[in-house]
Amino acid sequence: MPLDIDRFAHLESPLQRWDPRVKLFTLGTFAFSVALLKTLPIAIIAWCIAVIILRQSGLPYAFVSSSIKWIIFFLLPFFIIMPLSYPGEAAFEVIGLPFAWEGLQLASLIFIKAVAIILTTFAMFGTARFDVSMIALQHLKCPKILVQMLLFTYRYTFVFLEEMRRMQTAMRARGFVMKSDIKTMQVMGNFVGTLLVRSFERSERVYKAMLSKGYQGELHSMVTFKSVRQDYVNAALVLVTAITLLALDLSGLFLPAKQGWF
Repeated sequence: MPLDIDRFAHLESPLQRWDPRVKLFTLGTFAFSVALLKTLPIAIIAWCIAVIILRQSGLPYAFVSSSIKWIIFFLLPFFIIMPLSYPGEAAFEVIGLPFAWEGLQLASLIFIKAVAIILTTFAMFGTARFDVSMIALQHLKCPKILVQMLLFTYRYTFVFLEEMRRMQTAMRARGFVMKSDIKTMQVMGNFVGTLLVRSFERSERVYKAMLSKGYQGELHSMVTFKSVRQDYVNAALVLVTAITLLALDLSGLFLPAKQGWF
């Protein structure tokens, strides 16, 4: 799964032109409202809206699909576990285990909501540089320590992976071949230990460099934000949609007339 979610932040799109502060607040609220949904039909509608939002982001289909396929792979076991473990009345048995339609309904609800939230997250963070999004979070009064942890974690994940690649190249240059034996386990143990030590030493050097440049627990940036009326119009549209979905969900209009409506 590609870690650089902001790889295509330079593309021109309606979401890319949206003020990052307004965009993060609005789409974050929409994602939170999706997480609260309890009925499958409303969740499907929310998923459709998330797809529309993602299309407005202009992100390439191949980039999103290559990233989300691993999340889908993680969610698929729910379609096996939930129907066979749900405490409701069993419709029939599968290899001696009770199968409940309510469990399949719940698995579908979890799957659709998770995919909708992930698509919305791509639209949020894929249409602006990650550091700009973090600065926008700081402007939204998100705890500074949390913002800095997210920013440094994202930045130094790539440094960590690059260090791993360099060490693996050095090991191959010395003739190391991965095998299923004790020697390989010892070498890999030393590899992990050395990687952790180097990472710790690098973190100390970075922290000292930050202190020497006046770091006092707060990030300063020359990035400025400017909102226009269209930003607030878009925000109002998305927020009204989120409130409407929650209201329909709570109204019970889309609840099945009886259990096991699949």
